[in-house]
Amino acid sequence: MSRLAGLLLGLAIGLFLTALARDGFDAWVDGTVLPPVLAETSVEIRDRNGELLRVYPVDDGIWRLRPGDVDPGFLAMLMRYEDKRFHSHPGVDLLALMRAAGQALRNGKTVSGGSTLTMQVARLIEDGPTGRWSGKLRQMRVALALERQLSKSEILSLYLTHAPYGANLEGIRAASLAWFGKEPRRLTPAEAALLVALPQSPEARRPDRHPVAALAARDRVLHRVAGQGVLGTPEMQAALTDKLPARMRLFPRLAPHLADRVRAVEPGLAEHDLTLDRDLQARLEPLLLSAARRAGPHLSAAMIVADHQSGEILASIGSAGYKDDRQGFVDMTTALRSPGSTLKPLIYGLAFDQGLAHPETLIHDGPVMFGRYAPRNFDGIYRGDVRVREALQMSLNIPVVRLTHELGPGRILEALRRTGAAPRLQGSSPGLAVALGGIGLSLNDLAQLYASIAAGGAGPVLHHRLSESGNELPRVISAVSAWQIGDILAGLAPPPGAPAGVLAYKTGTSYGHRDTWAIGYDGRHVIGVWIGRADGTPVPGAFGGALAAPLLFEAFGFLKPAFDARPAPPPSALIVGAAQLPPPLQRFRPRSAAFDIPADAPQLLFPPDGARLTTDGARLTVKLRGGVAPYAVLSNERPLVTGMRNREFEIPNPGKGYTALVVVDAKGHSDRISIRID
Repeated sequence: MSRLAGLLLGLAIGLFLTALARDGFDAWVDGTVLPPVLAETSVEIRDRNGELLRVYPVDDGIWRLRPGDVDPGFLAMLMRYEDKRFHSHPGVDLLALMRAAGQALRNGKTVSGGSTLTMQVARLIEDGPTGRWSGKLRQMRVALALERQLSKSEILSLYLTHAPYGANLEGIRAASLAWFGKEPRRLTPAEAALLVALPQSPEARRPDRHPVAALAARDRVLHRVAGQGVLGTPEMQAALTDKLPARMRLFPRLAPHLADRVRAVEPGLAEHDLTLDRDLQARLEPLLLSAARRAGPHLSAAMIVADHQSGEILASIGSAGYKDDRQGFVDMTTALRSPGSTLKPLIYGLAFDQGLAHPETLIHDGPVMFGRYAPRNFDGIYRGDVRVREALQMSLNIPVVRLTHELGPGRILEALRRTGAAPRLQGSSPGLAVALGGIGLSLNDLAQLYASIAAGGAGPVLHHRLSESGNELPRVISAVSAWQIGDILAGLAPPPGAPAGVLAYKTGTSYGHRDTWAIGYDGRHVIGVWIGRADGTPVPGAFGGALAAPLLFEAFGFLKPAFDARPAPPPSALIVGAAQLPPPLQRFRPRSAAFDIPADAPQLLFPPDGARLTTDGARLTVKLRGGVAPYAVLSNERPLVTGMRNREFEIPNPGKGYTALVVVDAKGHSDRISIRID
């Protein structure tokens, strides 16, 4: 064999062996069993602007958030410091490994590592050993396999999700929020350098526990990246003077009750986007806690703020403190409680629509009986004839019960159900006590009711998810009645120091002083407030006007600098005084009034109805009250006397047996009794 032939044969054998080695290497890499790369991340509750309201740790207590937008300066610093050939190597950087090995041989110890970001990802997702050659070899194999199955951006995202940053923090976003209280989309050079340095030794470099080591590691990163052109010298010098964070910040826990609810409804959803405004929620939660503490021990409070034009709920506070000793874990925006007098505006609005009354109609406030039910005013005082406007503003009980009796309690329940409420009855069927709070409703229900009135009698469904907009409720009351109710409620005297005439609002106090309410609206927003004890224990002396109303006006002040004007009256609204009203509307009279006994009709006082008398044929004495003379008396439909002008006189004896006596006055009004004469 010639020399040339031998060389060619040797080359062929070498190429064959190289191909075998390459194929074997490829088969070794391709046969790698990869660990799961889809790790659980924290559930996020976000506000209308994408800001975090609440974050839930994963099951093992780790805060691990999806990276989101990351500052480009941090990424550039990370690449230059950790893996400058990240975008070109196949997962293992042979040059970096040879450099690290040479430095170790020269110095007798490890000076720098040769791990790429991909190798670090391999270690993080597998949670494998790092110091032994077997562990390093495994990382290399997994890194090579990852590079073949994932893009560079996907691998970088895994690093930004899993990198450890001390305590129970994983990922750049959790670290940025915990150490700096902000999203990682904009980091200062000093902040970025600390976050580059922390994953290398997350516990030993924690700035809250080991500030000296943390400062040295951060400054080392700053010097190196400045030497490589990532930072200019002036920027580096400025960054070196920045202070380290002294403590970890708590993750936000705003609107915790609502957050728990939405997570429970859709447990598989990783991100929940709500209509709430984070800044407003953060302002109102301390306000509510302060108000509850001023109100007294063990008292809680709840509040809902909504835009009644769009239906978006802007703030939802379920208690005065989520972990407070006032049973703060109970969400009082959904708890069913007695609404007290807060349903009265709805009842008056329904009465306006039925033609029973007008704001200027006179209605009598006096003792009344409906079967065995005798309502009384809260203060026990009767005021006689009052205008409907005054009856609602003074929150009188008897006039609204009169209207409820005429409307029927079922009509009120049906109107409530049109708003989406599911009222809880105390018995099998509704009674007149519904008008005074004898029903179970939630703060959510009442906020929706008042939002509908504020929106002209029909408006959007109040909602807390951004995806739920556009749903409309059926009409509850007419636009004219809704405006009339707002006009009346805007005339209520405000709490001391609050502006007058800017807010249409109503207060309420449930039976036994268990619940105090204040719900009000202007031209754009509606706010509902509840104060009481979560366990339903009475709070002696508590009134909605004293406790809840001041908080309502305060909340509007926290919401915006000025009140929005309420709308002008509809063209069809009848705005006149009582004397100019049509006769049927000048004074409230039930539709059955034509069949009622007039108040000035005569009454037979003696003999009493059902009496049994022994007369021996003598004349009978008759005593009357009321009526207009002259009077006539009939016995069994036959006249006994006529033309009588006194209210006490004698009549002929009608004879033995049962007798029906009827007295008739000059107006034709009459009274009837039945007696027996022996």
